[in-house]
Amino acid sequence: MATNILDRLRAGVVTDSPEATEDAGRQLAAAMEVDQVLALRGDLGAGKTTFVRGLARGLGIAETPTSPTYNIYASYSGNRQLLHMDAYRLNSGDDVEDLMLEDFLRSPWLIVVEWPEKIQSWLEDESVTTLDFSILADGRHRIQMV
Repeated sequence: MATNILDRLRAGVVTDSPEATEDAGRQLAAAMEVDQVLALRGDLGAGKTTFVRGLARGLGIAETPTSPTYNIYASYSGNRQLLHMDAYRLNSGDDVEDLMLEDFLRSPWLIVVEWPEKIQSWLEDESVTTLDFSILADGRHRIQMV
């Protein structure tokens, strides 16, 4: 099953509801390596935070993640620590270093970054899986691993 979701994401998964987007995230949670970064690229409303809610469920996290735009990041605990970061308000990878995330990360962890292009220099030093999120002409959403 885990390999199946990775293969499907490489080919591109199309979802037609928030629940289907969450379910794709839940399935991916089981397939993610430990201590890894997941970069989510896509416009506003493309389903990134909805996908993170599914990841959290798949990691056994009881809380419901919300967009951390104003806090920059939020941390959740379950079977694995989930750090959900919104890099939109950051200027560079140096800003991430200033957050001193490594001081409170406990393995196994998963860092999920929305707007990763803002901190590309920081991501170059990490093991990163990237997903592109888009909205199709008919309103459905597409998630593809790149």
